[in-house]
Amino acid sequence: MLKEYKSVNEVVGPLMMVEGVEGVNYEELVDIQMQTGEHRRGRVIEIDQDKAMVQIFEGSSGINLKDTSVRFLGRPLELGVSKDMIGRVFDGLGRPIDDGPKIVPDKKIDINGTPINPVSRDYPSEFIQTGVSVIDGLNTLVRGQKLPIFSAAGLPHNDLAAQIARQAKVLGGGDFAVVFTAMGITFEEAQYFIDDLTETGAIDRSVLFMNLADDPAIERLATPKMALTCAEYLAFDLGMHVLVVMTDMTNYAEALREVSAARKEVPGRRGYPGYLYTDLAGIYERAGRIKGREGSITQIPILTMPEGDITHPIPDLTGYITEGQIILSTELFKQGLEPPINAIPSLSRLKDKGIGQGKTREDHADTMNQIYAAYTAGKDAKELSAILGETALSKADKAFAKFADEFEKRYVSQGFYTNRSIEETLNLGWELLSYIPRTELKRIDDKLIEKYLGQDEGSQEIEEEE
Repeated sequence: MLKEYKSVNEVVGPLMMVEGVEGVNYEELVDIQMQTGEHRRGRVIEIDQDKAMVQIFEGSSGINLKDTSVRFLGRPLELGVSKDMIGRVFDGLGRPIDDGPKIVPDKKIDINGTPINPVSRDYPSEFIQTGVSVIDGLNTLVRGQKLPIFSAAGLPHNDLAAQIARQAKVLGGGDFAVVFTAMGITFEEAQYFIDDLTETGAIDRSVLFMNLADDPAIERLATPKMALTCAEYLAFDLGMHVLVVMTDMTNYAEALREVSAARKEVPGRRGYPGYLYTDLAGIYERAGRIKGREGSITQIPILTMPEGDITHPIPDLTGYITEGQIILSTELFKQGLEPPINAIPSLSRLKDKGIGQGKTREDHADTMNQIYAAYTAGKDAKELSAILGETALSKADKAFAKFADEFEKRYVSQGFYTNRSIEETLNLGWELLSYIPRTELKRIDDKLIEKYLGQDEGSQEIEEEE
C-alpha cells in the first residue's frame, strides 16, 4: 500500500519539497491531492536523504502546505501507446484533446526511453522526400537522421513545418507516420496545424502532441519525450517509418531554464543550465535505425534563434548534436520567397548516403555540387555588379548572376503548397543549369551533361543576349 505524506515543507514556482520520505526513487511519478480534492501530477527530480523535490506538471498555484497530501506511485511517468493513436490529437502529457474516444493502450512505456546501443545502430542511408526542392535536391533528408531547421522570430517556420508534415514520404515503400510535436505555441498556431493536417488528409497518418503557451512550463519538458515514446513504439514495435517534427525547441529550452532557476542551480551560458547539452542530446539521440528492425525514427527539430543569433546556446548546441541544419533567411523572406531557405549555409551531413542511382537518380550528386557552386558564384557576381557596375562582369559572371536570380525565383520559392517529386526537382535543376555556359559546368560528368542537357544551350543563350 502506498504511503501518504502530509509533510510538504516548501513550494517555489513549479517545485515542491516533501520531507520524511522513504524508498523514493528518481523520476518516480507523484500524485498530489490538494485541500480542494483536486489531483495533480508530478515527478521526483532530486532526492537528499529523507527529502524529495517534486516537479509539479500542472503548476503549484493554490497549493496549501498544511492540507496537501502527496503519494509516490513507485513508477515513472508513462505513456499508454497503441496504433489507434494515429490520427489523434493529444496534449503535452499524452491526454486526448480531440473529443475522440479514450485510447486503450497495448502497453505503457516509460517516457524517458532507453538509449540505443551504438553497436546496434544502423547507418542512415535511405532518402526521404519532403517535396521541398532545397531540402530534397541540396540538403537531402535521410531516414534515421536528425536535421534541424534554424529560424528566427517572424519567419514562416510553422508553414514549412506543416508542409513537411503533409508531404514527407519514403519512396521505398513501407508504412509511414508523422509525429508532430508543438511546444509553447499559441492556440491560434495549434489550431492552424490541426486544421491544415485535417483539411489535407495528412492527419490520417499523423499523431499530434500540443503544448500551448499558457500550459505549465513543466508540461513542456515532458512533451517531446511523450512524442518520442509514441514514435519509438510505432517504429520499433510496429515497423513503421516515423518522421518526428518538433517545434519550437527554443520554448523547451526556456522552460528548462525556468525550472533550473527555481531549483537555484548555478546558471551556465546566458542563464541556461549547464546540462542543456546533455538534455538536448537525450532528445535528439532518440532518432535512428536499429539493425534487424524494419522501422526508423527521423527527426526535424525546429527552433527560433533568439535575435537571429546562430551562436546562441540553443542553436549552437543543437548543431553539435545533429547532422546539419536548414537555415531560414530574413533577407530572402523580405524578398517574398516561400520558403525562405538560404541554401548556402544550410547543410545535411548525411546527404551523400541517401542519393544516387537506386535511391534518387544518378545525376543527383553532380548537379547538387554544381548548383551550389553556381549559386555562390552568382551571388558574388551580383555583389561585384553592385559595386563596379554590370559592365565590369564577364559573360560567365552575367550567366551566374542570372542563374542566382532564377534559382531563388523558381527553385527556392516554390510556395508552401507545392509538392515536388525528386524527379521534378532534379529536372528543374538542369533547366537552371542550362543558363550557364557548358565550359563552366566543371563539377558534372560530361556523360551526364550530354544525357540531360543535350546541345550547348547555355552558351548559345548568353551569346544571343550579348
